[in-house]
Amino acid sequence: MTLIHWFRRDLRVEDNTALVRAARDGERVVPVFVLDDHYAEDPDVGPARFRFLRESLEDLDRRLAAIGARLTLRRGPAARALPALLAETGADAVYANAEIGPYPERRDREAAAAVEAAGGRFRSFEDALLVPPEALATEKGDPYTTFTPFSKRWLAAGKSDPLPAPPALDSPEIPGVPIARVRAWRDLAPDPAAPRGGAGEALAALARFFEGPAARYGDDRDRPGLAGTSRLSPHLHFGTVSARTVRAAAEAAWREGAPEARESIRRFVLELAWREFFHHVLFHFPRVASESFRPAFDEMAWKDDPGGVEAWKRGRTGYPLVDAAMRELARTHWMHNRARMVAASFLTKDLHVHWKTGEAWFEHELADADLASNNGGWQWAAGSGTDAAPYFRIFNPVLQGRRFDPDGRYVRRFVPELARVPDAKIHEPWTMTPEEQRTAGCVIGRDYPAPIVDHARERAVALAMSRGSTRR
Repeated sequence: MTLIHWFRRDLRVEDNTALVRAARDGERVVPVFVLDDHYAEDPDVGPARFRFLRESLEDLDRRLAAIGARLTLRRGPAARALPALLAETGADAVYANAEIGPYPERRDREAAAAVEAAGGRFRSFEDALLVPPEALATEKGDPYTTFTPFSKRWLAAGKSDPLPAPPALDSPEIPGVPIARVRAWRDLAPDPAAPRGGAGEALAALARFFEGPAARYGDDRDRPGLAGTSRLSPHLHFGTVSARTVRAAAEAAWREGAPEARESIRRFVLELAWREFFHHVLFHFPRVASESFRPAFDEMAWKDDPGGVEAWKRGRTGYPLVDAAMRELARTHWMHNRARMVAASFLTKDLHVHWKTGEAWFEHELADADLASNNGGWQWAAGSGTDAAPYFRIFNPVLQGRRFDPDGRYVRRFVPELARVPDAKIHEPWTMTPEEQRTAGCVIGRDYPAPIVDHARERAVALAMSRGSTRR
Protein backbone atom coordinates (compact mmCIF):
# COMPACT_ATOMS: atom_id res chain seq x y z
CA MET A 1 0.00 0.00 0.00
CA THR A 2 1.22 3.50 -0.90
CA LEU A 3 0.45 6.42 1.42
CA ILE A 4 1.03 10.16 1.10
CA HIS A 5 2.39 12.10 4.04
CA TRP A 6 1.42 15.75 3.67
CA PHE A 7 3.96 17.93 5.48
CA ARG A 8 2.73 21.29 6.76
CA ARG A 9 3.89 22.72 10.10
CA ASP A 10 5.64 19.47 11.05
CA LEU A 11 8.85 19.87 9.06
CA ARG A 12 10.85 17.09 10.71
CA VAL A 13 11.47 13.38 10.45
CA GLU A 14 11.96 12.91 14.20
CA ASP A 15 8.84 12.49 16.37
CA ASN A 16 6.33 13.13 13.61
CA THR A 17 3.08 11.32 14.41
CA ALA A 18 1.54 11.18 10.93
CA LEU A 19 4.85 10.25 9.27
CA VAL A 20 5.50 7.45 11.76
CA ARG A 21 1.97 6.09 11.25
CA ALA A 22 2.33 6.29 7.46
CA ALA A 23 5.65 4.42 7.63
CA ARG A 24 3.99 1.76 9.78
CA ASP A 25 0.79 1.41 7.73
CA GLY A 26 2.18 1.66 4.19
CA GLU A 27 4.76 -0.18 2.12
CA ARG A 28 5.66 3.04 0.33
CA VAL A 29 5.37 6.64 1.56
CA VAL A 30 5.26 9.75 -0.62
CA PRO A 31 6.44 12.80 1.39
CA VAL A 32 4.91 15.96 -0.08
CA PHE A 33 4.77 19.67 0.72
CA VAL A 34 2.11 21.72 -1.07
CA LEU A 35 3.09 25.30 -1.95
CA ASP A 36 0.12 27.14 -0.52
CA ASP A 37 -0.95 30.07 -2.70
CA HIS A 38 -2.78 31.64 0.25
CA TYR A 39 0.42 31.66 2.27
CA ALA A 40 2.53 33.00 -0.59
CA GLU A 41 0.11 35.82 -1.37
CA ASP A 42 -0.68 36.90 2.21
CA PRO A 43 0.75 40.45 2.65
CA ASP A 44 1.14 39.80 6.38
CA VAL A 45 3.76 37.09 5.73
CA GLY A 46 7.18 38.73 5.57
CA PRO A 47 10.49 37.48 4.16
CA ALA A 48 11.75 36.14 7.50
CA ARG A 49 9.10 33.41 7.60
CA PHE A 50 9.60 32.55 3.94
CA ARG A 51 13.33 32.25 4.52
CA PHE A 52 12.84 30.08 7.60
CA LEU A 53 10.38 27.88 5.69
CA ARG A 54 12.74 27.44 2.74
CA GLU A 55 15.67 26.52 4.99
CA SER A 56 13.47 24.09 6.89
CA LEU A 57 12.33 22.38 3.70
CA GLU A 58 15.92 22.10 2.48
CA ASP A 59 16.90 20.49 5.78
CA LEU A 60 13.87 18.19 5.67
CA ASP A 61 14.77 17.07 2.14
CA ARG A 62 18.27 16.11 3.33
CA ARG A 63 16.91 14.20 6.31
CA LEU A 64 14.42 12.32 4.17
CA ALA A 65 17.19 11.43 1.71
CA ALA A 66 19.17 9.91 4.59
CA ILE A 67 16.40 7.34 5.11
CA GLY A 68 15.79 6.64 1.43
CA ALA A 69 13.03 9.12 0.57
CA ARG A 70 12.75 12.50 -1.12
CA LEU A 71 10.50 15.48 -0.58
CA THR A 72 8.15 16.36 -3.42
CA LEU A 73 6.93 19.95 -3.74
CA ARG A 74 3.68 20.56 -5.60
CA ARG A 75 1.78 23.74 -6.36
CA GLY A 76 -1.47 24.29 -4.48
CA PRO A 77 -4.20 24.39 -3.63
CA ALA A 78 -4.05 21.13 -1.70
CA ALA A 79 -7.59 20.20 -2.76
CA ARG A 80 -6.23 19.99 -6.32
CA ALA A 81 -2.65 18.78 -5.69
CA LEU A 82 -3.48 15.84 -3.41
CA PRO A 83 -6.06 14.09 -5.67
CA ALA A 84 -3.59 14.45 -8.54
CA LEU A 85 -0.93 12.73 -6.43
CA LEU A 86 -3.35 9.92 -5.59
CA ALA A 87 -3.85 9.30 -9.30
CA GLU A 88 -0.13 9.46 -10.13
CA THR A 89 1.08 7.20 -7.34
CA GLY A 90 -1.88 4.89 -6.77
CA ALA A 91 -1.83 5.93 -3.13
CA ASP A 92 -4.67 4.80 -0.90
CA ALA A 93 -4.65 7.65 1.64
CA VAL A 94 -3.24 10.99 2.74
CA TYR A 95 -1.85 11.23 6.28
CA ALA A 96 -1.37 14.64 7.90
CA ASN A 97 -0.99 16.23 11.33
CA ALA A 98 -3.84 18.52 12.39
CA GLU A 99 -3.47 22.30 12.56
CA ILE A 100 -5.51 24.80 14.55
CA GLY A 101 -6.86 28.01 13.05
CA PRO A 102 -9.67 29.17 10.76
CA TYR A 103 -7.68 28.96 7.54
CA PRO A 104 -5.86 25.61 8.02
CA GLU A 105 -9.03 23.98 9.32
CA ARG A 106 -10.98 25.15 6.25
CA ARG A 107 -8.11 24.10 3.95
CA ASP A 108 -8.07 20.63 5.51
CA ARG A 109 -11.82 20.18 5.20
CA GLU A 110 -11.63 21.05 1.51
CA ALA A 111 -8.58 18.81 0.98
CA ALA A 112 -10.20 15.90 2.81
CA ALA A 113 -13.37 16.20 0.73
CA ALA A 114 -11.34 16.28 -2.49
CA VAL A 115 -9.24 13.27 -1.47
CA GLU A 116 -12.33 11.25 -0.55
CA ALA A 117 -14.08 12.26 -3.77
CA ALA A 118 -11.04 10.88 -5.62
CA GLY A 119 -11.44 7.54 -3.84
CA GLY A 120 -8.80 8.00 -1.14
CA ARG A 121 -8.87 8.33 2.64
CA PHE A 122 -7.77 11.39 4.63
CA ARG A 123 -6.39 10.73 8.11
CA SER A 124 -5.53 13.50 10.55
CA PHE A 125 -3.44 13.04 13.70
CA GLU A 126 -2.92 15.08 16.87
CA ASP A 127 0.70 16.16 16.90
CA ALA A 128 1.28 19.90 17.44
CA LEU A 129 0.29 20.09 21.12
CA LEU A 130 1.11 18.05 24.19
CA VAL A 131 -2.55 18.08 25.25
CA PRO A 132 -5.22 18.31 22.50
CA PRO A 133 -7.93 20.97 22.94
CA GLU A 134 -10.68 18.36 23.32
CA ALA A 135 -8.88 16.76 26.28
CA LEU A 136 -9.24 19.62 28.79
CA ALA A 137 -12.42 21.19 30.16
CA THR A 138 -13.68 22.80 33.34
CA GLU A 139 -15.90 20.92 35.81
CA LYS A 140 -18.86 22.30 33.85
CA GLY A 141 -17.44 20.96 30.60
CA ASP A 142 -16.52 24.38 29.23
CA PRO A 143 -13.19 25.36 27.68
CA TYR A 144 -10.77 27.18 29.94
CA THR A 145 -10.51 30.94 29.49
CA THR A 146 -8.10 31.67 32.36
CA PHE A 147 -4.51 30.49 32.33
CA THR A 148 -3.91 29.49 35.97
CA PRO A 149 -6.65 26.81 36.25
CA PHE A 150 -5.84 25.70 32.70
CA SER A 151 -2.17 25.26 33.57
CA LYS A 152 -2.97 23.14 36.63
CA ARG A 153 -5.09 20.74 34.59
CA TRP A 154 -2.57 20.84 31.74
CA LEU A 155 0.35 19.92 34.01
CA ALA A 156 -1.64 16.98 35.42
CA ALA A 157 -2.82 15.71 32.03
CA GLY A 158 -1.21 12.70 30.39
CA LYS A 159 1.34 13.44 27.68
CA SER A 160 2.95 11.20 25.06
CA ASP A 161 6.68 10.57 24.74
CA PRO A 162 8.55 11.38 21.51
CA LEU A 163 8.38 8.85 18.69
CA PRO A 164 11.54 7.59 16.97
CA ALA A 165 12.06 8.55 13.34
CA PRO A 166 11.28 5.86 10.75
CA PRO A 167 14.54 4.02 10.08
CA ALA A 168 13.81 3.88 6.35
CA LEU A 169 11.19 4.94 3.82
CA ASP A 170 10.50 3.54 0.38
CA SER A 171 9.54 6.60 -1.65
CA PRO A 172 8.74 6.50 -5.39
CA GLU A 173 10.34 9.00 -7.78
CA ILE A 174 7.74 11.51 -8.93
CA PRO A 175 8.15 14.99 -10.44
CA GLY A 176 7.88 18.12 -8.30
CA VAL A 177 8.89 21.78 -8.12
CA PRO A 178 12.58 22.25 -7.19
CA ILE A 179 12.93 24.33 -4.03
CA ALA A 180 15.34 26.70 -5.77
CA ARG A 181 12.74 27.51 -8.43
CA VAL A 182 9.90 28.55 -6.10
CA ARG A 183 9.07 32.10 -7.24
CA ALA A 184 8.42 33.51 -3.76
CA TRP A 185 11.86 32.39 -2.55
CA ARG A 186 14.09 33.36 -5.46
CA ASP A 187 15.24 36.72 -4.09
CA LEU A 188 15.62 35.68 -0.45
CA ALA A 189 19.28 36.16 0.40
CA PRO A 190 20.63 34.58 3.59
CA ASP A 191 20.20 36.72 6.69
CA PRO A 192 22.72 35.81 9.41
CA ALA A 193 20.88 37.94 11.98
CA ALA A 194 17.56 36.11 11.56
CA PRO A 195 16.62 32.70 13.02
CA ARG A 196 17.80 29.82 10.84
CA GLY A 197 15.35 27.13 9.82
CA GLY A 198 15.63 23.36 9.88
CA ALA A 199 15.41 20.47 12.33
CA GLY A 200 19.19 20.46 12.67
CA GLU A 201 19.11 24.06 13.89
CA ALA A 202 16.22 23.25 16.21
CA LEU A 203 17.96 20.32 17.89
CA ALA A 204 21.17 22.34 18.25
CA ALA A 205 19.25 25.20 19.91
CA LEU A 206 17.53 22.73 22.23
CA ALA A 207 20.88 21.22 23.27
CA ARG A 208 22.45 24.66 23.84
CA PHE A 209 19.57 25.74 26.04
CA PHE A 210 19.69 22.73 28.34
CA GLU A 211 23.46 22.78 28.51
CA GLY A 212 23.38 26.12 30.36
CA PRO A 213 20.63 28.75 30.13
CA ALA A 214 17.83 26.40 31.27
CA ALA A 215 19.29 26.17 34.77
CA ARG A 216 19.13 29.99 35.10
CA TYR A 217 15.91 30.48 33.17
CA GLY A 218 13.88 31.53 36.21
CA ASP A 219 16.19 34.51 36.82
CA ASP A 220 17.31 35.32 33.28
CA ARG A 221 14.18 34.83 31.18
CA ASP A 222 12.96 38.41 31.68
CA ARG A 223 16.33 40.02 30.96
CA PRO A 224 16.43 40.86 27.24
CA GLY A 225 20.12 41.75 27.45
CA LEU A 226 21.01 38.17 28.38
CA ALA A 227 20.94 34.97 26.32
CA GLY A 228 18.52 33.44 28.79
CA THR A 229 15.78 31.93 26.62
CA SER A 230 15.58 28.91 24.31
CA ARG A 231 14.79 30.75 21.04
CA LEU A 232 12.77 27.70 20.02
CA SER A 233 9.61 29.64 19.11
CA PRO A 234 10.11 29.61 15.30
CA HIS A 235 10.98 25.92 15.43
CA LEU A 236 7.83 25.10 17.39
CA HIS A 237 5.79 27.17 14.93
CA PHE A 238 7.12 25.37 11.86
CA GLY A 239 7.40 22.01 13.61
CA THR A 240 11.13 21.58 13.05
CA VAL A 241 11.07 20.31 16.63
CA SER A 242 8.08 18.83 18.44
CA ALA A 243 6.67 19.98 21.76
CA ARG A 244 7.10 16.39 22.96
CA THR A 245 10.84 16.49 22.24
CA VAL A 246 11.17 19.82 24.06
CA ARG A 247 9.24 18.53 27.07
CA ALA A 248 11.29 15.31 27.16
CA ALA A 249 14.50 17.35 27.21
CA ALA A 250 13.08 19.47 30.04
CA GLU A 251 12.15 16.39 32.06
CA ALA A 252 15.61 14.88 31.60
CA ALA A 253 17.26 18.12 32.71
CA TRP A 254 14.89 18.40 35.68
CA ARG A 255 15.77 14.90 36.90
CA GLU A 256 19.48 15.74 36.81
CA GLY A 257 19.23 19.33 38.05
CA ALA A 258 19.86 21.00 41.40
CA PRO A 259 16.83 22.50 43.23
CA GLU A 260 17.39 25.99 41.75
CA ALA A 261 17.71 24.55 38.24
CA ARG A 262 14.56 22.47 38.73
CA GLU A 263 12.55 25.58 39.56
CA SER A 264 13.86 27.29 36.44
CA ILE A 265 12.93 24.29 34.29
CA ARG A 266 9.46 24.26 35.85
CA ARG A 267 9.05 27.88 34.77
CA PHE A 268 10.15 26.96 31.26
CA VAL A 269 7.57 24.17 31.04
CA LEU A 270 4.90 26.71 32.04
CA GLU A 271 5.83 28.65 28.91
CA LEU A 272 4.91 25.54 26.91
CA ALA A 273 1.60 25.64 28.78
CA TRP A 274 1.08 29.27 27.74
CA ARG A 275 1.66 28.29 24.11
CA GLU A 276 -0.92 25.53 24.40
CA PHE A 277 -3.39 27.75 26.26
CA PHE A 278 -3.46 30.22 23.38
CA HIS A 279 -3.95 27.35 20.90
CA HIS A 280 -6.80 25.98 23.00
CA VAL A 281 -8.43 29.44 23.03
CA LEU A 282 -8.11 29.72 19.25
CA PHE A 283 -9.56 26.23 18.78
CA HIS A 284 -12.60 26.83 20.98
CA PHE A 285 -13.11 30.50 20.06
CA PRO A 286 -11.94 30.89 16.42
CA ARG A 287 -13.49 34.36 16.27
CA VAL A 288 -10.48 35.71 18.20
CA ALA A 289 -8.51 35.48 14.96
CA SER A 290 -10.38 38.56 13.74
CA GLU A 291 -11.92 40.19 16.81
CA SER A 292 -11.38 40.76 20.51
CA PHE A 293 -12.25 37.95 22.88
CA ARG A 294 -14.10 40.66 24.83
CA PRO A 295 -16.15 42.31 22.04
CA ALA A 296 -16.54 45.59 23.94
CA PHE A 297 -12.86 46.29 23.33
CA ASP A 298 -13.47 46.46 19.57
CA GLU A 299 -15.98 49.24 20.23
CA MET A 300 -13.51 51.40 22.15
CA ALA A 301 -12.45 54.75 20.69
CA TRP A 302 -9.12 53.42 19.43
CA LYS A 303 -6.91 56.13 17.97
CA ASP A 304 -5.90 56.50 14.32
CA ASP A 305 -2.27 57.64 14.69
CA PRO A 306 -0.19 56.93 11.57
CA GLY A 307 2.69 59.05 12.81
CA GLY A 308 2.80 57.32 16.17
CA VAL A 309 2.57 53.87 14.58
CA GLU A 310 5.41 54.69 12.19
CA ALA A 311 7.59 55.94 15.07
CA TRP A 312 6.80 52.73 16.96
CA LYS A 313 7.67 50.52 13.98
CA ARG A 314 10.98 52.34 13.39
CA GLY A 315 11.99 52.36 17.06
CA ARG A 316 11.79 56.15 17.34
CA THR A 317 9.33 56.63 20.22
CA GLY A 318 11.84 58.23 22.59
CA TYR A 319 11.40 55.38 25.08
CA PRO A 320 14.63 53.35 24.89
CA LEU A 321 13.28 49.93 25.87
CA VAL A 322 10.42 50.18 23.37
CA ASP A 323 12.78 51.39 20.67
CA ALA A 324 15.33 48.65 21.36
CA ALA A 325 12.55 46.07 21.09
CA MET A 326 11.31 47.35 17.75
CA ARG A 327 14.81 47.64 16.33
CA GLU A 328 15.60 44.11 17.49
CA LEU A 329 12.52 43.01 15.54
CA ALA A 330 13.60 44.89 12.41
CA ARG A 331 17.17 43.60 12.56
CA THR A 332 16.73 39.99 13.70
CA HIS A 333 13.04 39.15 13.00
CA TRP A 334 12.78 37.90 16.56
CA MET A 335 12.04 39.71 19.80
CA HIS A 336 12.56 38.84 23.45
CA ASN A 337 9.25 38.09 25.17
CA ARG A 338 9.62 40.78 27.84
CA ALA A 339 10.33 43.27 25.09
CA ARG A 340 7.26 42.06 23.17
CA MET A 341 5.05 42.77 26.16
CA VAL A 342 6.49 46.26 26.66
CA ALA A 343 6.26 47.14 22.95
CA ALA A 344 2.68 45.84 22.74
CA SER A 345 1.63 47.70 25.86
CA PHE A 346 3.09 50.92 24.48
CA LEU A 347 1.18 50.68 21.19
CA THR A 348 -2.16 49.81 22.80
CA LYS A 349 -1.99 51.72 26.11
CA ASP A 350 0.26 54.71 25.34
CA LEU A 351 -0.68 55.31 21.70
CA HIS A 352 -4.22 53.84 22.08
CA VAL A 353 -3.95 52.03 18.74
CA HIS A 354 -6.01 48.87 18.21
CA TRP A 355 -4.08 45.69 18.99
CA LYS A 356 -4.75 44.32 15.48
CA THR A 357 -2.37 46.92 14.04
CA GLY A 358 0.46 45.58 16.18
CA GLU A 359 -0.55 41.96 15.62
CA ALA A 360 -0.33 42.45 11.83
CA TRP A 361 3.09 44.11 12.05
CA PHE A 362 4.50 41.34 14.24
CA GLU A 363 2.98 38.76 11.91
CA HIS A 364 4.82 40.35 9.00
CA GLU A 365 8.17 40.79 10.72
CA LEU A 366 8.59 37.81 13.06
CA ALA A 367 10.12 34.55 11.91
CA ASP A 368 8.10 32.84 14.65
CA ALA A 369 4.78 34.56 13.91
CA ASP A 370 2.16 32.06 15.05
CA LEU A 371 -1.51 32.97 14.86
CA ALA A 372 -2.46 31.55 18.26
CA SER A 373 0.54 32.87 20.19
CA ASN A 374 0.76 36.23 18.41
CA ASN A 375 -2.96 36.85 18.73
CA GLY A 376 -3.03 35.67 22.33
CA GLY A 377 -0.07 37.81 23.30
CA TRP A 378 -1.48 40.95 21.73
CA GLN A 379 -4.91 40.47 23.28
CA TRP A 380 -3.23 39.84 26.65
CA ALA A 381 -1.31 43.12 26.32
CA ALA A 382 -4.35 45.08 25.12
CA GLY A 383 -6.59 43.70 27.87
CA SER A 384 -9.10 42.42 25.32
CA GLY A 385 -8.30 38.75 25.86
CA THR A 386 -9.19 36.04 28.33
CA ASP A 387 -7.86 37.53 31.59
CA ALA A 388 -10.40 38.14 34.34
CA ALA A 389 -9.34 41.75 35.14
CA PRO A 390 -6.78 42.92 32.60
CA TYR A 391 -7.56 46.58 32.04
CA PHE A 392 -5.15 47.96 34.66
CA ARG A 393 -2.10 46.11 33.24
CA ILE A 394 -0.13 48.96 31.70
CA PHE A 395 3.64 48.66 31.47
CA ASN A 396 5.73 51.71 32.33
CA PRO A 397 8.58 51.52 29.79
CA VAL A 398 10.99 53.36 32.08
CA LEU A 399 10.35 51.15 35.10
CA GLN A 400 10.41 48.03 32.94
CA GLY A 401 13.79 49.10 31.58
CA ARG A 402 15.23 49.79 35.01
CA ARG A 403 14.06 46.45 36.31
CA PHE A 404 14.87 44.14 33.41
CA ASP A 405 17.71 45.96 31.65
CA PRO A 406 19.35 47.73 34.58
CA ASP A 407 22.73 48.21 32.95
CA GLY A 408 21.23 49.18 29.59
CA ARG A 409 22.93 46.30 27.81
CA TYR A 410 19.92 45.54 25.63
CA VAL A 411 19.18 49.18 24.85
CA ARG A 412 22.79 49.94 23.89
CA ARG A 413 22.90 46.88 21.62
CA PHE A 414 20.00 48.04 19.47
CA VAL A 415 19.97 51.83 20.05
CA PRO A 416 23.62 52.72 19.53
CA GLU A 417 23.04 56.47 19.75
CA LEU A 418 22.52 55.90 23.50
CA ALA A 419 25.75 53.92 23.93
CA ARG A 420 27.45 56.55 26.10
CA VAL A 421 24.43 57.56 28.17
CA PRO A 422 25.04 56.81 31.89
CA ASP A 423 23.26 53.80 33.37
CA ALA A 424 21.22 56.07 35.64
CA LYS A 425 19.74 57.90 32.63
CA ILE A 426 19.73 55.15 29.98
CA HIS A 427 15.97 54.52 30.26
CA GLU A 428 14.98 58.20 30.46
CA PRO A 429 17.66 60.03 28.48
CA TRP A 430 15.50 63.14 28.17
CA THR A 431 16.28 63.84 31.85
CA MET A 432 19.97 64.42 31.07
CA THR A 433 21.19 67.98 31.46
CA PRO A 434 22.50 69.74 28.34
CA GLU A 435 26.03 69.11 29.59
CA GLU A 436 25.31 65.39 30.13
CA GLN A 437 23.85 65.17 26.62
CA ARG A 438 26.98 66.73 25.11
CA THR A 439 29.23 64.40 27.12
CA ALA A 440 27.19 61.37 26.00
CA GLY A 441 27.20 62.52 22.39
CA CYS A 442 23.43 62.29 22.34
CA VAL A 443 21.42 65.48 22.10
CA ILE A 444 17.74 64.74 22.68
CA GLY A 445 15.65 65.91 19.75
CA ARG A 446 18.62 65.70 17.40
CA ASP A 447 20.49 62.40 17.94
CA TYR A 448 17.62 60.61 19.66
CA PRO A 449 13.95 61.66 19.81
CA ALA A 450 12.23 63.09 22.83
CA PRO A 451 9.32 60.92 24.04
CA ILE A 452 6.46 61.15 21.56
CA VAL A 453 3.89 60.88 24.40
CA ASP A 454 3.79 61.42 28.16
CA HIS A 455 3.37 57.96 29.67
CA ALA A 456 1.70 59.13 32.89
CA ARG A 457 -0.96 61.07 30.99
CA GLU A 458 -1.59 58.32 28.45
CA ARG A 459 -1.83 55.74 31.24
CA ALA A 460 -4.74 57.68 32.73
CA VAL A 461 -6.41 57.86 29.30
CA ALA A 462 -5.96 54.10 28.79
CA LEU A 463 -7.46 53.31 32.20
CA ALA A 464 -10.50 55.44 31.44
CA MET A 465 -10.96 53.81 28.04
CA SER A 466 -10.65 50.27 29.43
CA ARG A 467 -12.88 50.84 32.45
CA GLY A 468 -15.60 52.04 30.13
CA SER A 469 -15.34 48.87 28.07
CA THR A 470 -15.39 46.55 31.09
CA ARG A 471 -18.70 48.10 32.26
CA ARG A 472 -20.54 47.36 29.02
